Amino acid sequence: MSAHERPEATAVPALTPEGVRLLDFARAARVERGFAWLDDRGRPTPGGGRPTWVAARMTYVWSLASQLGVAGASALAEHGVRALATDHRDPVHGGWYDALDARGDEPTDPGKRAYPHAFVALAAASAAAAGVPGARELLAEAASVLEAHFLDADGRVVEAYDRAFTTQESYRGANASMHMVEALLVVGDVLDEPRWHQTALGIAEHLIHGVARHHDFLLPEHYSPDWEPLPDYHRERPDDPFRPYGCTPGHLLEWSRLLLQLEAALPQAPAWLPDDARHLFETAIRVGWEADGAPGFVYTVDWDGTPVVRSRMHWVVAEAIGAAGALHLRTGERVFRHWSDTWWAYAREHLLDLEHGSWHHELDAANRPAATVWTGKPDVYHAFQATVLPHLPLAPSAPEALRAGTSRPVRWL
Repeated sequence: MSAHERPEATAVPALTPEGVRLLDFARAARVERGFAWLDDRGRPTPGGGRPTWVAARMTYVWSLASQLGVAGASALAEHGVRALATDHRDPVHGGWYDALDARGDEPTDPGKRAYPHAFVALAAASAAAAGVPGARELLAEAASVLEAHFLDADGRVVEAYDRAFTTQESYRGANASMHMVEALLVVGDVLDEPRWHQTALGIAEHLIHGVARHHDFLLPEHYSPDWEPLPDYHRERPDDPFRPYGCTPGHLLEWSRLLLQLEAALPQAPAWLPDDARHLFETAIRVGWEADGAPGFVYTVDWDGTPVVRSRMHWVVAEAIGAAGALHLRTGERVFRHWSDTWWAYAREHLLDLEHGSWHHELDAANRPAATVWTGKPDVYHAFQATVLPHLPLAPSAPEALRAGTSRPVRWL
């Protein structure tokens, strides 16, 4: 199947038993004003803050679930849209706070960061595709904030500001840029405005076909304001949850999938997109998978491919499954089915928590549950996508594909 063919709608649902199990766990995150960070047993964390990215991701998940006919999902998606439009939003300066306190009353960090703003746009666009009340208005505001503050004149992502959008942080990051690409693919589909896809292509071309390709696809994550790589950034804090030192193999896998989705979304896609997607995938396996002799992906590696942080994160396996599914759909090569089978087997053996729900978010180097980088199970975004995306075409994006009733049989998951 070519990148631009659209499979016929089928009777095979995109919701799997594992997807149902994840959603059952996630229901407990609903609190009076948004969604809470859940602990290992699926309980709102006492005294824990409420990051905007958690609220947005949960809204995105429940929007997809509502399109899949899950009972109660529409109400949860509407609850999320309402929280993002009110509690998490700055009524004075616009945009969205980074996080709120445990009650949702006050911002614990009033700064404005691209990472949660990308997820607000993703959530709003997905909810709009699902017909959630208020989502179209939220999407219009989110798109306006992205254009005004987080996409510069060259279409590259500005990392962060103070509350009033007056001072930029002297840092740029590949992580926020990656999730901006993810969001813009959906925004472009839902608004039917291809310019958003072109902006996403520009971000990917700069960071992947430019920077990553010149670093043997070991993508630097951290940059100066003029996008000079900072290879030693956070060497003293190698296990930072958002800005770790070194290369992050899991992000190579996410980028791999996104490049294929970009290719499918564009009427005239450059030939480097599928080539670079394959290189990223192969590099992630080479340096990340069983890199220290044990099953699993290590969190980070040094610039020579040596493991730095050997913890195993659930989200990396989820993204590996998504990338393998995308490459299998794009190429038809059975090797990618093999990798998906391998990683689902690993997830079932080590990650799925059949006693308390969801997936263990972090394992140590011996594949035992750990909490050195992450505590609890804050959301089901990555794992749920692993159960849904392989059933859908590469384009349009998941919310639009579900709205159109388009899925494809994936018998081998």
